[in-house]
Amino acid sequence: MGSAPMRFTGFLPEDAPDPRLAQAEKVKLMPVPVLGLVPQPSLDDIHMESTAISSGDSGMSQMSVSINYTLWRNPLDHSDPVNLAELDESTRRALDEPAPHPRPAWLIEQVARMRYPMLWEAVRTSWHREPTDFSTPSYLLVEHANYILMNRFRTELGLGDIHTDRFAARLAERAINPRATAIVDGVQMPAIEIDTDPFVYAIGVELAPDTVLTAVVPRDELQHVRIEFVRRLSPVGTVSLRDEGSL
Repeated sequence: MGSAPMRFTGFLPEDAPDPRLAQAEKVKLMPVPVLGLVPQPSLDDIHMESTAISSGDSGMSQMSVSINYTLWRNPLDHSDPVNLAELDESTRRALDEPAPHPRPAWLIEQVARMRYPMLWEAVRTSWHREPTDFSTPSYLLVEHANYILMNRFRTELGLGDIHTDRFAARLAERAINPRATAIVDGVQMPAIEIDTDPFVYAIGVELAPDTVLTAVVPRDELQHVRIEFVRRLSPVGTVSLRDEGSL
């Protein structure tokens, strides 16, 4: 597993706007509440969302919001080396090089977070205006799990360059256990799960006829994560590394 997917190139002035502000405006378009994992010491929700929107002549037809988390394997001591991500030499060298120009505070923060592991697009809330074969909980759970495998476990799966080496879907709906349960906003709800893949654990909940929650967590990190969901905090709950003493 790598760290954050963000990469920065070129020169940005110190007053460059934080891209998370624009992304937060996109998240506000979501017609239903966005859920995430319950607040817990091992996770930082730093509000680096991923969004996907489809629209037509009659307006927005579907939208999803995915939540990324910084993971602390030892939340009691952020300086513990166990918290560091496994980085290749070129990435580590790039992070260690001093910046040639002053950077915006948000960029300094995000570059610093690249040293730590990330649960990439771990929790996704999906909304569809009309039901289709592509909006069922089973379809969305399998799609989410395969998406994480394709993007974050290429080395483990023996895959090459993401642009040239095609990914054959590893998981199918037959891998789903339909008799799972999940806790959402303190209530135990029927759920579906995929608990047979060696690399990821996946769970999904139909919250409403038009809304599905899915979560995919690397199996190696499950011991550090409490799989329970709640309506997500607003950005005022964002924690910075400087606040935590890690910068």
